Formats: sequence, structure tokens, C-alpha cells
Amino acid sequence: MGAPEAQGVRRTVAQEDDPRVAELRVAVSRLRRALASHPVEFADRAVAEHELAVLAAMAEAGCPEIPMLRRSLLLIAGAIGSVSAFAVVFTEVRQAVELFGGEQGRAR
Repeated sequence: MGAPEAQGVRRTVAQEDDPRVAELRVAVSRLRRALASHPVEFADRAVAEHELAVLAAMAEAGCPEIPMLRRSLLLIAGAIGSVSAFAVVFTEVRQAVELFGGEQGRAR
């Protein structure tokens, strides 16, 4: 078994006091609450709930894997679609994820 870099995991954050982790925890919690209180069902609600649970678990562990953060973010975005009630809190989650390296993988 090779080093984590050889397996496609390039960077992780392992500091419990990392303010980025704290920001992610808060943002994920807010979106989870907004989703739970939203009265209207939509097709991919379970996907959004699952991926928020994944993000919450990574934040709780204190060492989120950046590729997994981005994957979950994309799945949540697709799942909630254009539900305007989630726009502000989803933006907070996106910004929290970008704190871990928002420039990686983007064309400039």
C-alpha cells in the first residue's frame, strides 16, 4: 500500500483547532437545519441529507479530505438545485469548503 498521495488523497487537514474546520461545522449545521425545516419535499432531498452527513462527519473528525469536500459540495448543489430557500446557507457551505483550497482544480 502506497503513501496517501499515491492513492489520490493529496492533502488533509488534521488540526483540531483549525478555524476552517470550525467554519465548515457551522455552515454544514446551518444548512442541515434549513433542510430539516423546509416544508416542501423534493426529489433529491435524501442525497443532500446524506452528503451533509458526510461533510459533518469529516468536520467532526477534524481532518476533511479536500477531494471529498468538493465531491460532497457538488452533490449537494445538484440535489438542492434551484431551491432559493437554501441559497444563502449553501453559499456558506461552499465558502467553508473553499477555505481548504478553493483554487485547486479551477481553470485560471
